[in-house]
Amino acid sequence: MRLPRVYLDHPLDPGSELSLPDGPARHLTAVLRLGPGDALLCFNGDGRDRAARIAAMGRRGVTLAIGAAGDPEPLPVLEIRLALGISRGERMDFAIQKAVELGVLGIQPLFTERSMVQLRDARLDRRLEHWQGILIGACEQSGRRRLPVLEPARLFADWLAMPLQGVLLLDPQAPRSLAQWEAPTGPVTLLVGPEGGLSAAERARAAAQGIEGVRLGPRILRAETAPLAAIAVLQALWGDLRD
Repeated sequence: MRLPRVYLDHPLDPGSELSLPDGPARHLTAVLRLGPGDALLCFNGDGRDRAARIAAMGRRGVTLAIGAAGDPEPLPVLEIRLALGISRGERMDFAIQKAVELGVLGIQPLFTERSMVQLRDARLDRRLEHWQGILIGACEQSGRRRLPVLEPARLFADWLAMPLQGVLLLDPQAPRSLAQWEAPTGPVTLLVGPEGGLSAAERARAAAQGIEGVRLGPRILRAETAPLAAIAVLQALWGDLRD
């Protein structure tokens, strides 16, 4: 039986004991229904799992006994990042969750002309915190031991002004398919628009920055489906799905 895994933003020194914050403690007891003496795995994003067991449980909370560290997570064969136009609600959540499961190293949320979600200040902070929770949950489920980076949300124009390299725009009108693209020699960033895609003006600005467009095939994919299909193609051709 697979051991439960939980992310803890704390040092995890073998032989130490750790009093859990309320959130992880509730998850272990109310959701996973673990009790004293039960075993689990924990990680803090440094690349290794730690064996652990519940040493104590009571009114003062849950205490874990931290055991030995496991093997480090292998470095990726191909570094893939995702620059994603912000979509509504569950579509964005789904794209982030599955992109993490497929192995991306970073996610850049972008406000584009067709982004229907307008977030500022406290609302934006809450949404970024929510997306970080989605990312952590995907790591817990998929066995990833290093956390991908969730970048601060940026305007598309501001992101284009940053130093960029190895960016591919998913564009159903592009003349060349992703499978026809040359094998990458460095990191790859997939640029994907929100519902309705990037506008013509945004695609033109991307092309002016040297960003090449590629298509996935004869069908128009949804905003939450297109990046996942593209990540899977990249991983199958040149990444860790070849093993």
